[in-house]
Amino acid sequence: MPQRLHLVFGGELVDPQRTEFENVDDIHIVGMFSDYDSAYDAWKSEAQRTVDNAHMRYFIAHIHRLRDEEAEASSTEELGS
Repeated sequence: MPQRLHLVFGGELVDPQRTEFENVDDIHIVGMFSDYDSAYDAWKSEAQRTVDNAHMRYFIAHIHRLRDEEAEASSTEELGS
């Protein structure tokens, strides 16, 4: 089974209804996790810690989905090669 990496990160949003960060330089990188359950636990901990700030949001990015070795390269990947 291939390794499944998950990145947990968050920060303050411009508007709680959108996913645009107020300041990209202030994004909090919680960490990289090798399974979804660990990533979820880290996400939940940070989300609960910042629950009083309506503009603060944390996310789980499925890093393993960014590069599927079996799939054809997208046109942007081909441009970079």
